[in-house]
Amino acid sequence: MKIEDYRLLVELKKYETIRSTAKKILISQPAITQRLKYIEDYFGGRIFLRTPKQLVPTAFGEVILEHAMNVLKNEDVLRNRLSQVSAGVSGTLSIGASSLFSQYFLPEVLEVFTGKYPDVTVDLVTGVSEEIRQSSDDFHVSVVRGEPIKNYTCKKLFSDPLHLFDTMPLDKGEERPFIEFKSDPGFQRLLESWMSSQKHIRFRRSMKVDHFETAKQMMKRGLGMTVLPESISLKEKATYDHLPLLEGNRPFSRETWACMKSEMNQLPQVRAFMDHIMAKNVWKEEKDGA
Repeated sequence: MKIEDYRLLVELKKYETIRSTAKKILISQPAITQRLKYIEDYFGGRIFLRTPKQLVPTAFGEVILEHAMNVLKNEDVLRNRLSQVSAGVSGTLSIGASSLFSQYFLPEVLEVFTGKYPDVTVDLVTGVSEEIRQSSDDFHVSVVRGEPIKNYTCKKLFSDPLHLFDTMPLDKGEERPFIEFKSDPGFQRLLESWMSSQKHIRFRRSMKVDHFETAKQMMKRGLGMTVLPESISLKEKATYDHLPLLEGNRPFSRETWACMKSEMNQLPQVRAFMDHIMAKNVWKEEKDGA
């Protein structure tokens, strides 16, 4: 058995179907099915029952899955200990990051970081902030938007004001389609609070898309208004009608946080990465170029 086999079992349990697992880990469904058969043959029993809707662990499988999770945990402990004693900055850096941060900020950050520390291997997972929060134990560093992660050491990277955009003038009071995008509950609560306070803007919720970039492109083609973070819409502010989301005189903003368990700071690659992203002016430079 390879460490990848144990990791596959844990992923299958987490995502509950072969199809969902294949989509998440970017391996074909036939390849996963074949590998699972090999693992079950190796242990001599069925690990999952295949139902039409999901994979259900058998009693036999529960024992193996518990063992698989312990193997992966011990592997991480070993790698972390080796990283602490090795010379220089090396080892694996596991990052969970919000989709917005990953798309607009992280590539340039990692370009500089990996150029400076070529012996560090980056393991990156992206998703909406709520998904990253729920899986934060799996990462050395979690970058989330909204609220910081409780009981973690969190450092604020930047605040991101929100704006309503449209191709049509926003001051006419006409009802317009509103384009929403998938986000975490914190953002949805903030948005609902602001929308309910508006008396001169009439929303018709007509479309929900999977990503903020999709919402932006739909807005630019005149399909409706949408709310966008300032960090990804600096160019649009110069072209399209927009107004800031305000509560009284206070702007609605989304903070971006880098969070980790305090003990992770003992790892050289984690310290180096945190020092890098907290470096003076890095976020001003990134946002100016967005």
